Amino acid sequence: MLKAGEAVQKLKIVIPKGRIHEGVVRLLNDAGFGIETDDRVYRPRVGDLEVEVKIMKPQNIPQLVELGSHDVGFTGMDWIAESGADLAEIADLKLDPVSIVAAVPEALLHEDLHKRRIVVASEYQSLARAFLERERYDFVLLRTYGATEVFPPEDADMIVDNVSTGRTLAEHDLRIIATLMDSSTRFIANRKALLDPWKSEKIARLKMLLTAVIDARGRVMLEMNISGEKLEEIVKILPCMRSPTVAPLYGEQGYAVKIAVKREEVPALIPLLKKMGATDILEFELRKVLI
Repeated sequence: MLKAGEAVQKLKIVIPKGRIHEGVVRLLNDAGFGIETDDRVYRPRVGDLEVEVKIMKPQNIPQLVELGSHDVGFTGMDWIAESGADLAEIADLKLDPVSIVAAVPEALLHEDLHKRRIVVASEYQSLARAFLERERYDFVLLRTYGATEVFPPEDADMIVDNVSTGRTLAEHDLRIIATLMDSSTRFIANRKALLDPWKSEKIARLKMLLTAVIDARGRVMLEMNISGEKLEEIVKILPCMRSPTVAPLYGEQGYAVKIAVKREEVPALIPLLKKMGATDILEFELRKVLI
């Protein structure tokens, strides 16, 4: 409890604008932080009084966390690699996966681009330059600020950009010739913040809650009734996290069984359970899973 006049300690969090913003905010809110965002607000309200949030471009977040103006942040692994920032990765949240690729117009697909100087457009100046030098291209590198895919063929021979489904590249007649790296949203921290006992504990609790939400998204709870004579046979095939919860039904009418299973196992599991004699099968969404 705070003493009179004592300031509330704050964990400073920076969250990204743009493509990965929605996934990060939803994750934090599912973890219970109550962040209220608005397109015009860069300092959203937060339900947790010990947390202060600012919204910035994901490209800037690695260096801002490295410098210590924010204790922790969320950004893509692509921007961490691009910045070269010295920071601690707390968790791979596996949100919004993309690949960083090199792509060329279909018309240039079979041309040997090593035989002439080429123009390459990219937001990823460091990653693109490292790739082009490694592959021994003679190149001019243009910095882009979004919409990189529109540069070819008139303004660039090649692009280095992020891609999720590949649909945008296909719509612009671009073909991937190399994958530089795979990326997803990471939870990162300033190294000095991890040396502060209060901040370190707060970060550890935040990581626990976030991973609990992510684990819950991949699982569901199944509840069913099973007769006494079928209990052992059915329990043996249940793919639960540890062991199922089994409780006797009123009047010795069998057993109620609960299991948390991976979501992708459900389509095959429920028909099998029904076939083996399980009844009254219910499926529930989970909010958090702590293993």
